[in-house]
Amino acid sequence: MQEKENYKKEIYEFLASRDCISTYEHCIEVGDYAAILAKDFGLNEEKALVAGYFHDISAIYPVEERIHAAEGFKINLLPEEKVFPLIIHQKISAYLANNYFFVSDDEILSAIECHTTLKGVYSETDLLVFVADKIKWDQRGIPPYLDEMLERLEESLEDAALYYIQYIMNNDIKILHPWLLKAKSSLEENISLGKIHRKRGRLNNGR
Repeated sequence: MQEKENYKKEIYEFLASRDCISTYEHCIEVGDYAAILAKDFGLNEEKALVAGYFHDISAIYPVEERIHAAEGFKINLLPEEKVFPLIIHQKISAYLANNYFFVSDDEILSAIECHTTLKGVYSETDLLVFVADKIKWDQRGIPPYLDEMLERLEESLEDAALYYIQYIMNNDIKILHPWLLKAKSSLEENISLGKIHRKRGRLNNGR
């Protein structure tokens, strides 16, 4: 896919020139894995891949500069984001993808914008990138929640996402972002109603 290679080249140049090579590697890993998940679950591979590639491009802004950058871009910030500005990066990444790289697909931009917290009314692409980012995390070592999250992924995307949220809420989460809380409620409701995404070959309308 030529567009895929073009995006990789543009993102590499954008991040490498700002000494963010490790972020580039993480972005590509998340995008590629999100596309694999999309294929496994019969969802849109291209949207998942592109959203994953761009999800952390705001790493060019150190945490202490993110409030100022977001305000300069006229991005609406929640009180929780001002208290814990690390989390602002998801909104800045969506802004940069749209205004610097001219990504215009609303579903892709949404997935970038909520990849850390998810949100109450989430799309399939939102869910794919959220899950992919947690499984292919950007820290050293193996995520402590990984084994259980992968087991839940065999049940559904929603089960995997909900497990991660429950895990971090029980393990010294830094801030309770309102989008995360709404996502948790929506996931619980959709799972209880059987409105879930299973891997292809498994039924989607029941547990």
